[in-house]
Amino acid sequence: MDEETTVAQALHVTDASAGYDAACKRVLSEKAILARIMKSCLDEYKDCDVNDIAERYIEGQPQVSSVPVLPDEASPIITGMDTEDKSIHEGTVTYDIRFRAVVPDSEEQIALIVNVEAQNRFNPGYPLVKRGIYYCSRMISAQYGREFTGSQYGSISKVYSIWICMEPPTDRENTITRYRLTEENLVGMAVEPVRNYDLLSIIMLCLGGPDGENYDGVLRMLDVLLSSETGEAEKRRILQDDYDIQMTRTMEKEVSVMCNLSAGVEAKGMAKGLEKGITDTYLASIKSLMDEMSMSAEKAMSVLRIPETERSKYLKLLEQNA
Repeated sequence: MDEETTVAQALHVTDASAGYDAACKRVLSEKAILARIMKSCLDEYKDCDVNDIAERYIEGQPQVSSVPVLPDEASPIITGMDTEDKSIHEGTVTYDIRFRAVVPDSEEQIALIVNVEAQNRFNPGYPLVKRGIYYCSRMISAQYGREFTGSQYGSISKVYSIWICMEPPTDRENTITRYRLTEENLVGMAVEPVRNYDLLSIIMLCLGGPDGENYDGVLRMLDVLLSSETGEAEKRRILQDDYDIQMTRTMEKEVSVMCNLSAGVEAKGMAKGLEKGITDTYLASIKSLMDEMSMSAEKAMSVLRIPETERSKYLKLLEQNA
């Protein structure tokens, strides 16, 4: 019965965490929020009014977790941002948020494809910047057959991959960093128009907290918005009074969901700690039976009634600790 209760609790925590993440994405997809991110981080919009960005330059409705990162090369090509290209060989991995934006005062009305990703861990086992470069590369290659065909490379649209990191390392807290292509003359002074190579940029917004430096502007706005500690009423007050963001019904609903589920997100950390404690206890018991009773690892796990599906994990841990 205890085991069933633990499993049920784990499922509840997982649901709460997934719901919280989904609510975060939906809140970030609000045009009022995206407009302020664009004004603060994208050169094309730094001189624009945030209301103009939201109302005139962001096209259509931002797509949330619906556009695959890995379209299969053999899949049919259909014009349109809402195309879902399933990858037969690689599975479907979706961008968190994607939308088009028009560059102000552009003669060619260049469209920007902006990808926003909310990332809890800055070091998920690989350099996050490289993933951003990969996303930008996929967004550029995906334009073939939609934005341009044949050798019409002049029609390639610029892309951005914007990452909002909620739990960065200390040395990254309250920072905004940009990575992009630049021209470098090795011999001579040739000059290429910037628009011909400035086609991809990765922006890292690393949140921190009020105790660190640079806690202002879009960094403070996002920290308040995504905080699991700040209450719903306080979020609403700060966003409205300090950032002139009028809460729509949709935003109020999602912020409410985030606040209600924050307890579940906190419980996730407790559940992980509990799981580690159980693993350590079982591992110590297996070792004890092996040493004192001369049992094999398999026999010890059988005596302890460790499920078959869990035994490979303990065998691996025993090898690591040998």
